Amino acid sequence: MTQGFDTLQVHAGWEADPATGARQVPIYQTTAFKFRDAEHAARLFNLQEVGYIYSRLTNPTVGALAARIAALEGGVGGACVSSGHAAQIMALFPLMAPGRNVVASTRLYGGTVTQLTQTIRRFGWSARFVDIDDEAAIRAAVDDDTRAVFCESISNPGGHVTDLPMVARVARAAHVPLIVDNTSATPYLCRPIEHGATIVVNSTTKYLTGNGTVTGGALTDSGDFDWSAQPGKFPSLSDPEPAYHGLRFHEALGKMALTFHWIAVGLRDLGMTMNPQGAHYTLMGIESLSLRMDKHVRNAVAVARWLEADGRVAGVSYAGLESSPYFARAARLCPKGAGALFTVRLKGGYAACERLVNDLKLFSHVANLGDARSLVIHNASTTHRQLSEAQQEAAGVARDAVRLSIGIEDPKDLIADLDQALT
Repeated sequence: MTQGFDTLQVHAGWEADPATGARQVPIYQTTAFKFRDAEHAARLFNLQEVGYIYSRLTNPTVGALAARIAALEGGVGGACVSSGHAAQIMALFPLMAPGRNVVASTRLYGGTVTQLTQTIRRFGWSARFVDIDDEAAIRAAVDDDTRAVFCESISNPGGHVTDLPMVARVARAAHVPLIVDNTSATPYLCRPIEHGATIVVNSTTKYLTGNGTVTGGALTDSGDFDWSAQPGKFPSLSDPEPAYHGLRFHEALGKMALTFHWIAVGLRDLGMTMNPQGAHYTLMGIESLSLRMDKHVRNAVAVARWLEADGRVAGVSYAGLESSPYFARAARLCPKGAGALFTVRLKGGYAACERLVNDLKLFSHVANLGDARSLVIHNASTTHRQLSEAQQEAAGVARDAVRLSIGIEDPKDLIADLDQALT
């Protein structure tokens, strides 16, 4: 029987603790797990049996979270890691090699742009940035060395909604996986796998936890990509793995190949471990995800409409507004709402942005989003400061714009706070 989202967010990934009967997921705050005997240990290390070895690899609390997120995203399996940026590197790790590239949207979070332009160079990888709305440009950017296409479902900070079916079609034709960052939308508003995505990554720091207490990241695998279709293209998954006595992950593990590789190789060697206590915070947050997101969206629509009508505002970039060029696309791909993140351009320019972030009382000036509290930041001088003006413009970041992350407070209070702070 297929269960609804509201049921899965409470129950998926966990039943009562078999040892104690504890109904809630316990915090298994332990580094290691006792083996039954020598044979049991050998089978675990040889990937012949699923179980727990060491919390860098697997942990029951973290595993429950990964399973819950995978169920919500509609994937076959997944893994949880220490941050959203860790999730992005982990997603690319089995796919890439020196000389290989990823084709990425220009409309990405500034930290992701830096990761893809600077950090991955140290691995010998590269990124090619394209207007993700331009199908021809995506096709032209993909070549024989491309190993993935990367985009966000709803972009941070501009609120652009990606045409996922189109991008997935291009990626599929080139036989490369589509990786979608679903942080701004969450699986409640958008399920990228249903639109053709191969891998979904999330920063659990944001809406999934929902209270600004812990960092974390998650990866979910659709399980429907044929890693062996083109010999030599994805050797980490199709070819013999020396560390596991020649095991071919895809041949041996089928739809679960990528999930097991993330754990058995990625977490083993990169060590991007999520803390069990942090996983517990996120599990608690997810139980109310649908309730919170409904409120986030209602508030965002109310605040965005008020701002759009205010004479001190030059424009609002929010796909939940009828005036947005992405309104119809958002209604099709995110039928429950276009999220609660958007940018506001002020007629007073850069100086007005500075005054706004200084004078707001309810909105917190922080480098985060997806909190129950409403948040504000001037991206051009902070999160996207390391980008060139051209990169900022491509990402939807303007010097005269602030990013708002709308929380779950009374919308009248949020509007009153904005009203007193705007100049």
